[in-house]
Amino acid sequence: MYDVLTGWTAETLGGLTLLGIGLLWRWLRRRRANGASARPARPSATTSPVRTYTLLGTRAADGQPVHLPSSQPAGMVVTWTGPAGPERYELTDAVLPDGTFAAERTALYRRR
Repeated sequence: MYDVLTGWTAETLGGLTLLGIGLLWRWLRRRRANGASARPARPSATTSPVRTYTLLGTRAADGQPVHLPSSQPAGMVVTWTGPAGPERYELTDAVLPDGTFAAERTALYRRR
């Protein structure tokens, strides 16, 4: 009788240990997979986040400032075609009080 209980206990404990390791492994893999998908993707060198720029000195027909969404980095010059014709703006890293970024008109400054 003692041999039967000893053999049965060892096999049961071994099986439960393997089951526990398998469940732990599955839980860790699922947790890692959910954690990776829950994190926001970091922008890589090829993609930039979309920023909203306010074109300084430019107003829409209703008197509101003109906003331009762009994924271009600061320092780039973009052309905006308004009612007065095309105008060039340089995108900056300056944050305005409304949370948008400033885009300055390049025609206002002379290049040396």
